[in-house]
Amino acid sequence: MTKYIGKVFAVFVILQFLLLSVSAQVKDITIKGKITDEKGQPMPYVSVIVKSQPGIGTVSDEGGNFRIKAGENDYLVFNFLGYEKQEMAVSGKTTITISLKPSIVQMEEVTVVGQGVQRKVSVVGAISTLDVKNLSVTGGQLSNSLAGNIAGVIAVQRSGEPGKNKSEFWIRGISTFGANASAMVLVDGIERGLNEISPEDIASFSILKDASATAIYGSRGANGVVIINTKRGVEGKMEINFKTEYGLNSPTGTPTYAEGGAYATLANEAAQTRGRDYIYSPAELEIIRYGLDKDLYPNINWRKELMKATAPNKRGVLTIRGGTALARYYISAGYNNEKGMFKYGNVQQYNTNIDVSRYNFRSNLDVNLTGTTVLRLGLGGWIEDQDRPAASGDMWNAISNLSPIATPKEYSNGLAPAYGTGNLMSPYVLLTNTGYNEYSATKVETNIELSQDLKFITPGLKFTGRFSYDTWNDGSVSRLHMPDIYRAGTQRDATGNLILRKIASANPLALAYGASSNKRFYTEASVNYDRTFGKHRIGGLLFYFQQDFSQLNGGLDIRTVIPARNQALSGRATYSYDDKYMAEFNFGYTGSENFEKKSRFGLFPAIAVGYMISNEPFMKPIDWISSLKIRASYGEVGNDRLGTRFPYITTVRGGNGYIFGPGLVTDVVGAQNLTWEVAKKYNIGVDMLVFKDFNVTVDIFQDNRDKIFMLRGNINYVMGLSNGQMPWANVGIMQSKGIDGTMSYSKKIGEVSLNLRGNLTYATNQVIDYDEASNSLYYQQTRGYKWSQNRGLIAEGLFKDKDDIANSPLQTYGPVLPGDIKYKDVNGDGLINDRDIVPISNTRDPSVIYGFGLSLNYKSFDASVLFQGAGNSDFFLNGNAAYPFTNGEVGNVLDVVNNPANRWISRDISGTIATENVNAMFPRLSYGYNANNNRESTLWLRNARYLRLKNLELGYSLPNKFIKKCYMSRARLYLIAANLLTISDFKLWDPELGDRGQVGAGLSYPLMRTVTFGLNVTF
Repeated sequence: MTKYIGKVFAVFVILQFLLLSVSAQVKDITIKGKITDEKGQPMPYVSVIVKSQPGIGTVSDEGGNFRIKAGENDYLVFNFLGYEKQEMAVSGKTTITISLKPSIVQMEEVTVVGQGVQRKVSVVGAISTLDVKNLSVTGGQLSNSLAGNIAGVIAVQRSGEPGKNKSEFWIRGISTFGANASAMVLVDGIERGLNEISPEDIASFSILKDASATAIYGSRGANGVVIINTKRGVEGKMEINFKTEYGLNSPTGTPTYAEGGAYATLANEAAQTRGRDYIYSPAELEIIRYGLDKDLYPNINWRKELMKATAPNKRGVLTIRGGTALARYYISAGYNNEKGMFKYGNVQQYNTNIDVSRYNFRSNLDVNLTGTTVLRLGLGGWIEDQDRPAASGDMWNAISNLSPIATPKEYSNGLAPAYGTGNLMSPYVLLTNTGYNEYSATKVETNIELSQDLKFITPGLKFTGRFSYDTWNDGSVSRLHMPDIYRAGTQRDATGNLILRKIASANPLALAYGASSNKRFYTEASVNYDRTFGKHRIGGLLFYFQQDFSQLNGGLDIRTVIPARNQALSGRATYSYDDKYMAEFNFGYTGSENFEKKSRFGLFPAIAVGYMISNEPFMKPIDWISSLKIRASYGEVGNDRLGTRFPYITTVRGGNGYIFGPGLVTDVVGAQNLTWEVAKKYNIGVDMLVFKDFNVTVDIFQDNRDKIFMLRGNINYVMGLSNGQMPWANVGIMQSKGIDGTMSYSKKIGEVSLNLRGNLTYATNQVIDYDEASNSLYYQQTRGYKWSQNRGLIAEGLFKDKDDIANSPLQTYGPVLPGDIKYKDVNGDGLINDRDIVPISNTRDPSVIYGFGLSLNYKSFDASVLFQGAGNSDFFLNGNAAYPFTNGEVGNVLDVVNNPANRWISRDISGTIATENVNAMFPRLSYGYNANNNRESTLWLRNARYLRLKNLELGYSLPNKFIKKCYMSRARLYLIAANLLTISDFKLWDPELGDRGQVGAGLSYPLMRTVTFGLNVTF
């Protein structure tokens, strides 16, 4: 495999150098010249290139003068935006004067669609585009820039850990509970990862949302499509662009825990309020308060002890672009490095902090083989290296599990402390004394595309063929060890020495490693037709693709090592009359390996229509409406991804348990007659331009998804099947609907250029049918409610007194006292139990994402700001920190609990009835698990809505007089602040994290606030 990759790479390099050199000529003479406009005025910054010579070019100065070397038989090409491109023969002349004429034909605005582009005025599908200038990437993850930047996307970031800090996103929300709810991402037409590409390489970014827009991709587009096209070479002199950035990361919000003295005092209250003796004696409280014994009562804030205030990140990107009429090139190389927040990186002979580096590269070459034939070559990829402490996965759990007085960093005698094993060890020991993990991955992507204009057959007819080979490899090496760990008693011996008990013995350094890889072969061919006959515009596309995807580390399961193969034939027909009435028909005929032969292929059609009302004569008097178009579409899209392969095959394995000896046991029961999961998509949209400056697009959509794949959950046990043997079936039904829209306003006021923009996405869903056991309590079924619906008990505050308990329904989770949580008897049976658990509020993932921003340019200064928000999302407080002392000595306590106003306190402890607040945030404390209070209910439910200052950018372009002395054409200094401010009702940690983490309560690597300084220079 390595030899094969090397050969492919070598062929690409050789081809590029050969093709770039075909037009090279010897330069003989120096030509001076002057360029003027149609009025005879000098024209600065006009591109002047030598035709057929790669990279040979210049630009005119402020007086319109230029100087260039060329062969005496060459042609010079003059190009300036808004003016006609002109050519002039050198013919041995050393002085040239030329006048450029304004372009009569204005370039029509186009939109990237599936397999090509369309005139924006003719688009009738639901398509959103993102201006790549608004892409500000933090943490090297492109997905983090989607939320609030483009309509139609619901995105959530659940971790800020370098290398794992990408956002999860869905186009128009979650529309299926099947195995595949994610959008397909295409980079240069090939299915690739969104976060694998450098933002500086992106030329266009679009998302296809409705059936008419995605049908051309068959089953791959069932959940929407992201289309990214990378930059390519342009005709003109070589342009070199360099960008360097340095930034500092800091957490947006982390849980704050009670310090040692407060923790011990609260522990005593938790025990005494339940009739138990205090946990810490007055003498121990004094030791903790004054820090008299750092071994037995260390009083450590583990977050401050282990985490730095900031961590650096660095980026650098170099791009080279240019070309001639015959060959054009774009080359880029990028570097991104991000370090973690952990301290003590140099305690051992290895780095115990997180360190993630990524190197990106890309080379695109376009060559005109003939006047109608273009060959496009692309080579791209990345290399990533990661270093992590071996126990980074346990770190956040340990920080939550260990109270400030549980263990010190190290005992004063140098031994390693622990309350227990695993995440009950000292977090310092976990970080510095358990080893490290190294991970590396490489990706190589190759494209070859041939485009042939078939106008010699008929005008408007074109053929495109594309082949791609991608390969990915990764490997990991872990070097793990463990010291002897000890736990000290509560007292010292007579001589003052620690009394230690060994918890676990040391493990010597051990080596573990792993590797995996995959490869993808992709082939496609398309014929496109676009022709205008008077007022009639006709278009057509026929598209075929096939791909072969192989995992080379499939293990012993034969289903994983067999290559996954797909193929499809798709088509599109478009018609427009006088740019007023538009219609489009699409179909996808797709094949899948997951079904039996008789049902392996599916046909999925889509139709869309549009009406440009503003082009009607009766609209002309309404001059404030510049453009008004309404659109509607309907289509069906299939999905074949189940999360398993070949579900129609019954598998068996050897088993015991038979009276007469070993036998065979059914592992999975094959499901016959499986077919496609089908999405029926409806969309109605309006595009409007008013006052020539204000753009508005609004789409209303509905997605009816039926025949959803799921494991059967309602088969009678007399069939002899256990849960692990249930067959797959097309039995699920789900509906999603919502609205998305975008607006923008652009205006130039004097020397100030102003741009306002905003977008909104609202997407909700409902499970219509779900294969589950019948339940007399309809509200406890999955059907009829949102997918991932929050469920819990309804809290009616806290019990006021014993009479309140006696006069309320019997709570069966355990004995209750005044100050415990009082629940609602939903079904009216006089008991509080699991039959009273109901759907409450929203889901954990937001159904509303919105953003609004402003950009300003004034002379050499520029500024932009983007606010992004989320709504309709809730989560439960849970875990050790949210349920104080639920595991006794194990677990921290949130500092908010220490405020007497936030918890119910018995008058017997406080001395006043005023502290028995039945509306307190926290109920009566318990030392140990409280079965009544420590369960999901509305008391613990928190709203996760937020509004975030997502990006703030300030820039200054250096004066031309200065940069020209340094041979630069442009230089800009800038500052970018990401996640600078978050406004939310929830204050304990970043609300976007919700309850994500190993044991809840915000226990994951925090999201990052980033301040970045950068320099961008163009030569």
